[in-house]
Formats: sequence, C-alpha cells, structure tokens
Amino acid sequence: MTISFKDKVVIVTGSGNGLGRSHALQFAQRGAKIVVNDLGGTVDGSGGSSEAAEKVVEEIKKNGGEAIANGSSVTDKAGVKKLVDDAMAAFGRIDVLVNNAGVLRDKSFAKVTLEDFEFVVDVHLMGSVYCTKAVWPVMVEQNYGRIVMTSSSSGVYGNFGQTNYGSAKLGVVGFMNSLKIEGQKYNIKVNSLIPVAATRMTESLMPKEALEKLQPDVVSPAVLFMASDDAPTGIMLSAGAGVYALAQIVQAPGVALTGDDANPDKIAERWSEISDMSEAKALVTGAEHTTEIFKKLNS
Repeated sequence: MTISFKDKVVIVTGSGNGLGRSHALQFAQRGAKIVVNDLGGTVDGSGGSSEAAEKVVEEIKKNGGEAIANGSSVTDKAGVKKLVDDAMAAFGRIDVLVNNAGVLRDKSFAKVTLEDFEFVVDVHLMGSVYCTKAVWPVMVEQNYGRIVMTSSSSGVYGNFGQTNYGSAKLGVVGFMNSLKIEGQKYNIKVNSLIPVAATRMTESLMPKEALEKLQPDVVSPAVLFMASDDAPTGIMLSAGAGVYALAQIVQAPGVALTGDDANPDKIAERWSEISDMSEAKALVTGAEHTTEIFKKLNS
C-alpha cells in the first residue's frame, strides 16, 4: 500500500526549518499542496522573518509541487485566522493540520520566570488550540480532517529544566484525547507525535554522534502515517532515528479497598499489588476509567 496525499491540502506550522520543513517536503513529495507556516523567529521565539518559509516554498515548487508561505504566529488569533484564510483562498480546503511550531526557554523551575513559562505554554499548547479551532469548522464541513499534535518525551516522561515545555507537551495529549472522541462522527482523526530529532532545538543538548542518527527526515514518516486516510486516531507515536513505537497511558488492575480499609495505611500495606503493572491496560476514554473502577469493585 502506498500512502498518497494527492489533492490534499496540508498546513504545517513552524515548517521553515527542522522537523516542520521535513514534514512539509515529504507531504509535498506525495502530492499534497502545502501551506508553509513559519514566523521565522529564533529558537526562543524572538524575532521574525518570512525568509525561511519562502525558501521551503521555493524548494517544493522546484520539485514540481504546490505551496504557499504564511508568516503568522500561532499565538496570534488574527494571524491564525489569516493562516486558514490564506489556505482556503489558495486551495479551497484543508485536509491536514500539523501543529509543529515550537520554542524553548529552558530553565530549572526555581529559575524560570512566569513570563517564560506562560510564553512556552502559549506557543505549544494554545498555539495548537488556536490553529485547531480555526480549521475545525472546515474539517467538519468537509466531513474529513487529520490533525497531528507534536508532543515530547519531556511531557510524557519528564526532563530537567523543562517544566514549561513539558506542561505544554503533555497538554496537547490531553487536548487530543478529547478531540479524538469529538472528531469521530466527522471523520476527523487526531494523533500525537513524540519526536526525537536533531534540530535547532536539540543541537546543543546531544553529542554529535547521536545527532547524526537523529535526522528529521526519519521522523516525518510517522507524521504522514498519522495523517493518512486509514490512520488510527488518538495515538501517541514515538519516532526517532528510524525507530517507531506506540506510547500509551496505562493503568494497573489495582485493588479495591472498601469500608474502613479505605485508608492510607492499607494503601501502603498493599502498595505492591496496587502498583503491579503486569496486567496493566491502556484506557481510551474517561468513561472507561470509571468503568474499570466499578468492575474492580464488583469483582
């Protein structure tokens, strides 16, 4: 089976460099019409220039593809409206949104300013919300849409100095988890990428030997898979150095403590059973979480 995006219209935010650029080029190679969105700022979000986005557009056109550039910031509601308006004016529909735009302002929690915390959350989480909110009515009307969030191991598993980034990156997973349910009746699928790649954001964090293996072009196939017609929905897919793996939030069967036994001492006493993950399972909805509790209670 060959996945094709012929006649599909794809918006990739933050696609002037790194992962976003790689995503845009690979979508274009498979026939998609691309909206290359990039503010053109530095890694910490300062500055701005349309040059990076224009270069990617030129590269796509040079290879026979169709693309337009957009310089809106994902944190600017009016700019996001322009992003969607530009896409619709140029191509008449929007099939795929890849929420990729991001910034880093790393510091330990003791040293990070609230301004830097809020800014990182605004770009990653609220930027994803603004862009998704703007394309949602289009996708509902079409009865078709594919949305890919960009999460991170910093959000799913944690990383020193990234409380702001990690909060936002797990936030987009929570956003996805409810959107996947709301989108089902409209044929809108929503998934999340957990990438490990050599980009401007990671070049100072890893040794050269590791960076050589972690090229963005082997992460992008995961995004194209999650944006395809037959993609699953509501998944987290880890991708790095050509290694692809499903990540899940799972829950142990647990122990039912009722009556006077529902106390912290009993939890401590039976902790080995409560924390036994040998038969853990992934839960798909909040309702299923409640169901599991009552199943245990009645077993």
